Amino acid sequence: MGAASCDLPALMVSGGPMLNGKFRGQDIGSGTDVWRFSEDVRRGAMSECEFVEAETCMNRSAGHCMTMGTASTMASIVEALGMGLPTNAAIPAVDSRRYTLAHLAGSRIVGMVHEDLRMSKILTREAFENAIRLVGAIGGSTNAVIHLLAIAGRIGVDLTLDDWDRLGRGVPCLVNLMPSGKYLMEDFYYAGGLPVVIRELGDMVHREALTVNGKCIGENVNNAECHNLDVIRPLSDPLTADGGIAVLRGNLSPNGAVIKPSAATPALMKHRGRAVVFESIEEFHARIDDPALEVDETCVMVLKNCGPRGYPGMPEVGNLPLPAKLLQRGVTDMVRISDARMSGTAYGTVVLHVAPEAAAGGTLALVQNGDMIELDVSARRLHLDLNDAEIARRRAAWKAPEPSSNRGYYKLYYDHVMQADRGADLDFLVGASGVGVPRESH
Repeated sequence: MGAASCDLPALMVSGGPMLNGKFRGQDIGSGTDVWRFSEDVRRGAMSECEFVEAETCMNRSAGHCMTMGTASTMASIVEALGMGLPTNAAIPAVDSRRYTLAHLAGSRIVGMVHEDLRMSKILTREAFENAIRLVGAIGGSTNAVIHLLAIAGRIGVDLTLDDWDRLGRGVPCLVNLMPSGKYLMEDFYYAGGLPVVIRELGDMVHREALTVNGKCIGENVNNAECHNLDVIRPLSDPLTADGGIAVLRGNLSPNGAVIKPSAATPALMKHRGRAVVFESIEEFHARIDDPALEVDETCVMVLKNCGPRGYPGMPEVGNLPLPAKLLQRGVTDMVRISDARMSGTAYGTVVLHVAPEAAAGGTLALVQNGDMIELDVSARRLHLDLNDAEIARRRAAWKAPEPSSNRGYYKLYYDHVMQADRGADLDFLVGASGVGVPRESH
């Protein structure tokens, strides 16, 4: 984002994913299996000692999460945008080929400077459209929505939530990686990595989009071969038919909310349930395992005040753990709604990034225990079952929460952060500033 603001020649080399976790004869994935094991502990199916043992088996090397979490998603987006050299996304951190790629990147950036190949020549509208479609094809993180909107704002490309829904709709998920599937990034690289996915998408990708190596993205993937059809599925046999991020609208999210269909439970994609409301993440943690909590698997858990302004900072707490008493009964998923984010390693029927957020006076702030909420992902609908008069009455009685601090960076952030549907960037940073130095400082 900083480089985009300056519009300099730049390319990115990510650190790479860690090696696959190995626990009792099975591959385990950072993040995804943490959530699963944590719920196993809470329902009494796994001891804390076993949990700790699994954790030591999970982080076997340097590198970022080896599931298709946010780090792997953004590394893939770098490659899909044309901002990284081919194969950058998936080479494991400790693989010697990662060092070779870094060496080539160091050589290439010098060439880019001589060619004056600036970011604005690569980060075009077509590049962003490629990235959105690739997120669907890899079953990528919902965090990608915010990050891409923010980057587009810095480079001056008009990108909206509607673009995410329009371009992602109908894109099949081809990559069989956790949390949507079963494999991990090491397997993805050995199967051929992102070039195979880009090639497989065919006409869904703008093949003429320029990349940092001076070639168009279509040229870069012409010779890509898949070496494991169970890891990277063909278009004719996808993991899921619709992998793109879905954007939901309605009176509960007039400016949009997002859900990741490839990681959700199909039976819950159309659901109506009673709201169980938590006003803060602290209240959630205090109440969620209370045996007296009035909740069952048909309910909709609602978390407020965890958006850009509400927390402040929009933490990854949207994948709310299920109540212990339901886990003990074998319940594995529920509809959850919040203005927060969630880790890309997480899974479940989780609606995120509700905009406007509760702290900004969005309808989410007005939801009360017992209200009925309707979710219909295929219709892209998120509805609070109240009439306009009742919503207006509650809004008139609502009082905005006090910010955490009225000075320093807290105040600057609180006053200027934009909502999730606009990338949660600071409003005064939208638009490139260039690299010129207006006045000498000495």
